[in-house]
Amino acid sequence: MLAVTGKPSAAASSPSRPLPLENGDSLHSREFLRRYERMPRVKKAELIEGVVYMGSPVSVHHGKPDALIQAWLVTYASRHPETEVCANTTVILDAENTVQPDALLRRLPEHGGLSRVNEDGYLAGPPELIVEVAASSASIDMRDKRRAYCRNGVREYLVWLVAEARLEWFCLEDDDYRPQLPDAQGVPHSRVFPDLCLPVTALLAGDTAKVLAAFDGHERLNKKPV
Repeated sequence: MLAVTGKPSAAASSPSRPLPLENGDSLHSREFLRRYERMPRVKKAELIEGVVYMGSPVSVHHGKPDALIQAWLVTYASRHPETEVCANTTVILDAENTVQPDALLRRLPEHGGLSRVNEDGYLAGPPELIVEVAASSASIDMRDKRRAYCRNGVREYLVWLVAEARLEWFCLEDDDYRPQLPDAQGVPHSRVFPDLCLPVTALLAGDTAKVLAAFDGHERLNKKPV
């Protein structure tokens, strides 16, 4: 497991009688993972800025957007073998942030990526791109998670605000997140991953075919003549 410096939480339990995770607990990443691993029935828990957040049951309103994001990223990664997509995967960022984002796209370490798989099968270090499906701009994804991702060097962060029918794409610039502006057709493009673009109008409409077809059009435009 990733060794993280710092003092263990005062709430740490003894090895013989581990305490369960509870919403609002203040823990170190090491103690958070120790408790999480002893609770296999818990499907999603995160440590964000030192505080435990445990997920609620997932509705269709979250599941459908999540599935579309996964399809978008998997399609891209299938054409770019130097990348890898992970869904709902534990990522250790620092002593106070061990997260489980809805989706992420990372560059493999042998191709310059900053994240790696540790001996316990978790990702350690920042993936290049993280996507969260959020209820609204008042969610933790837009506040504490955004700060944690920015501080730990996640270069691009996308938040789909479902209730507001809006998508925010942030790029790391001068140690802060700046909104990524779309092109003339209203389509934002990644600064990190070549050919990764997202037709937001089609995405918000749930039009999977148009979202995935954008890859073909973008690749044709950028294909060099033989």
